[in-house]
Amino acid sequence: MAREFQRGHKARISDLTAGTDLYVGVQISGPGLTFDISCFGLDADERLSDDRYFIFYNQPKSPEESIQLLGAQAGDTESFRVTLDRIPQQIKKLSFTATLDGAGQMSQIGPGYIRIVAGGEEVARYPFSGAEFSTERAVMLGDFYFKDVWRFAAVGQGFDGGLDALLKNFGGEVAEEEPAAPQPEPQSGGAPGFAPPAQGAAPPAFGVPAQAPAPQPAAQGFAPPPGATPPPAPAPAAPPSVHAAPTIVAPLHTPPGGSPVPPPPPAPAPYGQPGQPPQPFSPPGPGGQAPGPSAPLPPGYGAPPQAPQAPAPPPGHAGATPPPGYGQPPAPGVLPGQQAPYGAPQGMPQGTGPTTPGVLGALQMFKETPTGQRWTPQNEKLIRVDLGMGGQPVLARQGSMVLYQGKVDFSYKGAGFTGRVVGNATGQEMQLMRCTGQGQVFFAEDATMLHPIELQGDAVCVSAENVLAFDESLQYEVRRIEGHGIPGGALFTMQFQGTGTIVVKTHGVPVVLPVTPTTFADCNAVVAWSAASQVVVSSQVRMRRNSYPGDTGESVNLQFRGAPGNFIVVQPYEI
Repeated sequence: MAREFQRGHKARISDLTAGTDLYVGVQISGPGLTFDISCFGLDADERLSDDRYFIFYNQPKSPEESIQLLGAQAGDTESFRVTLDRIPQQIKKLSFTATLDGAGQMSQIGPGYIRIVAGGEEVARYPFSGAEFSTERAVMLGDFYFKDVWRFAAVGQGFDGGLDALLKNFGGEVAEEEPAAPQPEPQSGGAPGFAPPAQGAAPPAFGVPAQAPAPQPAAQGFAPPPGATPPPAPAPAAPPSVHAAPTIVAPLHTPPGGSPVPPPPPAPAPYGQPGQPPQPFSPPGPGGQAPGPSAPLPPGYGAPPQAPQAPAPPPGHAGATPPPGYGQPPAPGVLPGQQAPYGAPQGMPQGTGPTTPGVLGALQMFKETPTGQRWTPQNEKLIRVDLGMGGQPVLARQGSMVLYQGKVDFSYKGAGFTGRVVGNATGQEMQLMRCTGQGQVFFAEDATMLHPIELQGDAVCVSAENVLAFDESLQYEVRRIEGHGIPGGALFTMQFQGTGTIVVKTHGVPVVLPVTPTTFADCNAVVAWSAASQVVVSSQVRMRRNSYPGDTGESVNLQFRGAPGNFIVVQPYEI
């Protein structure tokens, strides 16, 4: 029986099926709407570092054929074949997306789904509808991502812009399409190029489940099992994908119509490339003697500059037209060029500067980070949670909300009488608020650095002072640290356990160290540690000596012990 996912749900592929040869089907439709359904093969930085793993209508398979576009079949608008054990190690995520081709928006789509079929049986399905979106023109439907093992995540995240904007978001480049090469005419007496493959092949293991028990002829190629709609005939050979071809910088030419360059000095550098600044004298002649006054000066030197007559650059050429007065000092009060921002470094890569003039262009680098995850760091000191993904509330430190979008409700989260007594007695009291709804909430506090930690059934110990927010699904309690040599004989911390995310805040960049028998940490600087570690309070100096001058201030430390794999997190700051 297929497991139904909600937006934000995740699962290991091995928990769904033991197979690695999978069929992925997408069904999406709307009145008068046309869709492009694609798969992006991303690296560890979630970037399309290799264009050959952008699988779409113009590039139907990856080089080793671990990802293949199959076409519409068995009721699916588009389908893919994914062979997990053949995917290269550098590919860490497969993002399946749908974008509008033409006018319209995602709120107009009807009920749809993305599903996974293994061994002819549907094992997972994520349904969605247009009610979940608004004016977006693209949607990230689901991800296969590698985290120790391959996993599946139901994303359902809308994205402004079409396929080109989505491609740029993943770090790809959009190139202009080239005219298709004419296809040769099929020769008489042989099978045409669009003919289906020979029959008799058995249906593959990844095929979609059969829809009718009636006997049918044997399936062809990678078609679904008998009863499913046969796949469309393979299209004629298409020209090489523009995304698979390497980027080639177009050649530059010397502007026509200019004065000829004298033989002694070298030809000026082409426009758009760095060159030598104009010199007030010519290079020395043979023997090291300087030329006489009759030596010709470089063209344009000492005279008003001529407007360059450079030819129009070819499409996609990144070269820039030189500013007026190139090679001469600017007039007082006038910035050189007047076409690029003042002080912009020469040779800046295309796309690194502001793409929009004015205020929006200056703030482009600070725009919101769009991802399909429940918790998304916006920068090292600000994090966003999408309450609609996962369908569970979030508990956060009171007053830590800095911005929210959508319909969100904030309520007081009391600890109860017992919780308040324990918190006051141990110093681990947390003043929390409960965030519910269908919007997005941004959290921050005192410009501290934020670190989301995802728990998968394991546990971690964190001081209450260093907790900013966490999923309500996590269980938490006060944990006692045994020790000796200090009043009361113990310290306390909070232990979080379960499945969910906890956001830990630190003052500065922390360091993570493995636990060894000789690992000691200041109890005011340690932030978190693995729950399996054994922790004891160690006193290096007797308490009665603290009253004497010369105390080091390092009287109480925490000693950590544990098997390999345990860790501690320490910040460069003492509370």
